[in-house]
Amino acid sequence: MPPENHSDPILTRLLGGAALPLTVGPAAILTLAATGAAQVGPALVAALAAAAGGLYLNTRYKAAQARLRPAPTLAPAPDRSGPPYGVILEHLPDPLMVIAAEEADDLTGRRFVFANAAARELFRIQREGTLLVTAMRNPQVLEAVDEALFGGIERAVEYETGGTQGRSWIAYARPLSDTSQVSRLAMLVLRDETDARRSERTRADFLANASHELRTPLASLSGFIETLRGHAKDDPGARDKFLGIMLAQAERMSRLIDDLMSLSRIELNEHIAPLGRVDLAMAAIDVIDALAPQAKEKAVAFDPVLPPRGAAVVEGDRDQIIQVIQNLIDNAIKYTPRGGVVRVEIFPGLSADAAASPRDPAAARMSLLTPDHAAGERYAALRVTDRGPGLAREHLPRLTERFYRVEGQKSGDRSGTGLGLAIVKHIMNRHRGGLTVESVQGEGATFAFYIPMSKSGALAGPGPSAEAAVAEAEAEA
Repeated sequence: MPPENHSDPILTRLLGGAALPLTVGPAAILTLAATGAAQVGPALVAALAAAAGGLYLNTRYKAAQARLRPAPTLAPAPDRSGPPYGVILEHLPDPLMVIAAEEADDLTGRRFVFANAAARELFRIQREGTLLVTAMRNPQVLEAVDEALFGGIERAVEYETGGTQGRSWIAYARPLSDTSQVSRLAMLVLRDETDARRSERTRADFLANASHELRTPLASLSGFIETLRGHAKDDPGARDKFLGIMLAQAERMSRLIDDLMSLSRIELNEHIAPLGRVDLAMAAIDVIDALAPQAKEKAVAFDPVLPPRGAAVVEGDRDQIIQVIQNLIDNAIKYTPRGGVVRVEIFPGLSADAAASPRDPAAARMSLLTPDHAAGERYAALRVTDRGPGLAREHLPRLTERFYRVEGQKSGDRSGTGLGLAIVKHIMNRHRGGLTVESVQGEGATFAFYIPMSKSGALAGPGPSAEAAVAEAEAEA
């Protein structure tokens, strides 16, 4: 709205465009005094009064002109209050991609024109313009993208990635442009459903396993209770015998529930790599000390071959690694005869091939878990060897199945739950490690696992001495 004109028109006409009263008036009065036409004293007073009046009128004039001049218009500042959409898309946790294509028959024409950080990391997208088929090869997802590009159809499909740490995804494909345009655009968004799928499978497996494995001890307890209430209630010897069996069955049920719960927790987080650092040698020493009373009771000795402190630092969860070592050594103690020896060895700085290599060419051997390893990755391997009855070749592939037991083998007074090696395998899978077994019937078995070494561990770099140490230990064995 323009400002109102409050200036005085008479004042403006009097002043014109110059400050004449300020200069002409005083000059004329002083000229009269100089020529003698006026007295000097009164002339000076009149000149000063005229100058003051002119200064006042000039100030009024400038103020009036300022009010008449239109106010300057400021250019609108750029609007920076809106959300930064590019930054938002780049930092979304879900992989998001935009695919461009022109012809439906040209399968090599579907290219990425945008991929956020999560998508670039998942599919190893290096630059804009990468072909869609080089990153995504699932037929159902590719079909959904084509329907979005050339049919304008929104679609969601489920698919799973391979590898030892497989993941479950839901892929959403949606069109971004009109199908009448020559260049088509479609958006592909992936949502990770791994946790939800694992929870469903874990719940179903837990219920199935618990109902199946608890049936036998519960039936045994029920039978003994009926016996004690019947003809054995007045027989102190039979009562004590049956109560001892019932106690053993109750303890087995307790161990079974503990192992099932442990396995369920491990499976839920199996796809999440641990972040801690563990000294494998110190962990082995802790387990050996904890199982020393059990070994002493059975007259079994330990033969540890361990590296110095800090030489075998691995990336992992200490509690879970302790659980793995304890399961393997506990099994070795149970199957080793009285007076036997259990050997525990640790070799740091090995390549994946060296860590999984056999130590006895004559033994039956099986890789129970092989990790997806990067080039140059170094591992620390732990091997547990017993002098028990060994295992036949046909049993090796099934050792990590739940509740699998080798028929005809005795494990001592305390029977296991059949879940120990299944737990070991899942823990190793979470740690991006491997698991192997070697066995010679009548001579014993060796179970070994290997885990990636910590990048900031004390062992700076593996050298030839690591493989040489393995060869030397195998020669001594």
